Amino acid sequence: MSLLSCGPSSGACATKGTRKLVVSSPKATFKVNKKCKESLYSTLQKPTAFIARAAATAIQTPVSTRKYTMPGQNVDKVNVVYKFGGSSVRDADRMLEVADIVCSFPEYLPCVVLSAMGKTTNLLLECGSLALKTSMDKIGELAPLQTLKKLHLDTCKQLNVEPEVAAEVENLINQLQQLLIGISIMQDLTPRAKDSLVSFGERLSTRIFASYLRTQGIPARQYDAFSLGLTTTDDFTNADVIYDVSLPQIKASLVKPGAPKEIPIVTGFLGRASTTGAITTLGRGGSDLTCTVLGAALDLDEVQVWKDVDGVLTSDPRIIPNTRPVPELTFEEATELAYFGAQVLHPQAMQPAIRSGKMNVRVKNSYNRTAPGTLISVQRDMSESLVTSIVLKSNVTLVDIVSTRMMGQYGFLATVFDAFRQNKISVDVVATSEVSVSLTLDPKKLIGEPEEELSHLQEELARIAQVTYHENVDIVSLICNVERTSEIFVKTFSVFHKEGIKVVMLSQGSSKTNISLVIDASKGQAAVKALHKAFFN
Repeated sequence: MSLLSCGPSSGACATKGTRKLVVSSPKATFKVNKKCKESLYSTLQKPTAFIARAAATAIQTPVSTRKYTMPGQNVDKVNVVYKFGGSSVRDADRMLEVADIVCSFPEYLPCVVLSAMGKTTNLLLECGSLALKTSMDKIGELAPLQTLKKLHLDTCKQLNVEPEVAAEVENLINQLQQLLIGISIMQDLTPRAKDSLVSFGERLSTRIFASYLRTQGIPARQYDAFSLGLTTTDDFTNADVIYDVSLPQIKASLVKPGAPKEIPIVTGFLGRASTTGAITTLGRGGSDLTCTVLGAALDLDEVQVWKDVDGVLTSDPRIIPNTRPVPELTFEEATELAYFGAQVLHPQAMQPAIRSGKMNVRVKNSYNRTAPGTLISVQRDMSESLVTSIVLKSNVTLVDIVSTRMMGQYGFLATVFDAFRQNKISVDVVATSEVSVSLTLDPKKLIGEPEEELSHLQEELARIAQVTYHENVDIVSLICNVERTSEIFVKTFSVFHKEGIKVVMLSQGSSKTNISLVIDASKGQAAVKALHKAFFN
């Protein structure tokens, strides 16, 4: 059966002088022009573009005999959003545990946001990379594709999901394979195609989970976030939410007077581009942002982000084994933590809560549901607080910009930062003087190759300043009560002197919650360990 035809006989893709393209055999050969290429990608990204083989029979595998009670029976409408990350729904057993959590709090009628199962997002990205190096007839044999296919089909069997959902899951997996075939043919993985590719993870996990709840007598409905109206910019792989459009549309989609009571199960991480209408993603960890966006749209008092740790911690447990939970944080502290390397929350997840003016965010542990977690709110009592948490951001680049010619002249900083703006380079930490600027940037956030991008920036600034780079430095950030700066500095530099750690740059943010110290990368983890011992033990 022909999957796709492209040429003079295929309507919109017809172009004069272009050979007809018919994908019908592993041995087929092609010539594809730009218009055909765009049309093929557009077709491959449409969920209805391919007809998949449906599951022929109902799945009979026995599942857990757990009994659930519908939560929120005395509640009129959704009053909390729960978000569960990939490790919390990594397999059928964990989905059973999440279902138990969802139904364990009778005072809440939740909306549930799910990430992709386990390492599915990584597997999808690996599939995309391999597809560029794999012939179309071998795409179905890709190891990561086989792994994620087995994971989701096995989970369907183990949870005994509804036959129509099992068929839908298999349909989505077939669509995924067709998209990978398209990537193989075109030898191109655009940001837009990459977003379509990784979207399959959340679209699969939410359908499976919602179906399982229904088989257990719990009314649940699956939603793709973009179908609810979550609208973004067209910045594929890291889109920004357009709040003025998204919030009223989401509320209208989920709040329907007289509708039967059910639990919405919503895809995290995904949105719909405002201009192209294509699927977008909110950046890695974007399901946290989906959670807070839904909470703001529904005007809730609290949302809960369920992770695999007991809340926000005093440091990275991979570096500090005896780290401990932080009971309370402000939105400002949580944002600084996320931005400077803490893996607990998406850096922009606090924005909808701040816009709301009343919504709190609670971070809880799906492996330890009785733990109180961390409550993040507008403000907290800081009188007894010195250092809240210590985070490490590794392998950043330090840029020194010096210009004695600009001494006493206006416009130096404006010229410097305009060069960064034009090159779309974001800055982490800044320290300035009359004739110099030192700043750090994350090479992973550069659009092109770091060496090429930095060389281009250096050329632009050469007319006004001397620019030097220092690669492979770390930022150690103390999220702290900056009103007690003297105490913090005395202890910090005493520790660094003892450990032989040299500070090459220091910045105290205007936020009054963060002190950042730039040091050699070889000393990063040692610095965190020594500081954590000094401030918390």
